Amino acid sequence: MGYSSAKRCGTVGSRRRTPRRWWVLGTGLAVLVLCGLGVGQVQTATENQVKAAYLYNFAKSAEWPEQSLPRGPSPLVIGVVAGDDKFIETLTTTVVGRTVGTHPVTVKRVSTVAEMDFCQVIFFRSAAGHKRTEAAISALTAASILLVGEDDSFLRERGMINLVLANGKVHFEVNQASLDWANIRLSPQLLALANGGHDPSSGLAGESRRLKVATPPQLPEIARRMNIRGTVQLELSVGRDGSVKEVRVLGGHPLLVEAAVKAAKGWQYEAGAKETQVVVKVAFGQ
Repeated sequence: MGYSSAKRCGTVGSRRRTPRRWWVLGTGLAVLVLCGLGVGQVQTATENQVKAAYLYNFAKSAEWPEQSLPRGPSPLVIGVVAGDDKFIETLTTTVVGRTVGTHPVTVKRVSTVAEMDFCQVIFFRSAAGHKRTEAAISALTAASILLVGEDDSFLRERGMINLVLANGKVHFEVNQASLDWANIRLSPQLLALANGGHDPSSGLAGESRRLKVATPPQLPEIARRMNIRGTVQLELSVGRDGSVKEVRVLGGHPLLVEAAVKAAKGWQYEAGAKETQVVVKVAFGQ
């Protein structure tokens, strides 16, 4: 199956208020996208600005099946469900005049599944509610649309990317199984910054190690057929050069362990002064 990057693809045809506050950026990605939008070396931004920057970067980093994103000058549409006027205005300001490849990025408030069918990215605000969001995701299962949310249950409802607030910072989680099901790919650089596919949580030896390169785990075919999802917890011995020297399994479903270990062995952390023990959680479809 051929794939087209969002950098060169456009729109598809028909297929099947939070208060204004200051937020610390959650990852280097948010800093990069804000810098790319002309903000400069920004260290803080409003919640709406951070989330708008994430959405734009997700669109730039995604690849859809080529038949779902025909080449041409048509717009790439970011739809927003239950979006308040302030967020719509911020997102529109963020993408105005910008293109992804040859395609201008546009913003549209959407409500019905028929409207969502014309989008490449859909952002479900928490105000949409669980039932409405879950129903929409179920109706869009066969469509290659990047589904982004901001609710704790979003990934469990088969969403693809979830924006979360942790320790005063906006981060994002990824449901790789849902992306695979929709035949959408995210760049390895983007996945390496996600918390959902892997959680480089802490250095047990007292030294935190930043994950630089990570290949996401592939859900084993037998687990896919049996609809097995879950997490595998690993303890990694990370060498001074940042490579993973040893992997010890702390827990997880037996059918998922091998894939998690295989993926973790290829990860690359930043260099450090000494070998570090790092505990991570590798998630499959959560």
